[in-house]
Amino acid sequence: EMIKSAIYELAKACFEEKNRGSIEVGKAADFTILDKDIIKIPENQIINTKVLYTVVDGKIVYKAR
Repeated sequence: EMIKSAIYELAKACFEEKNRGSIEVGKAADFTILDKDIIKIPENQIINTKVLYTVVDGKIVYKAR
C-alpha cells in the first residue's frame, strides 16, 4: 500500500495523475519487472533483487541478459 501510494502521490505532485501513477488503460506504461516480489521477501533481501525488464511508454528499454 505504501509503494502504491508513493507512486500515485508522485504522479499527482507532478500533475500527471491522469497519465501516470497507476496501471490503467490509457495511461503511460512505465514500469519495472523484478525477479523477486519485494513486498513478500525479507527487507534485507531487497538489495539482491535484479531488474528483469524496464518498460517506458509501453516499449522495453532494458532487458536483462
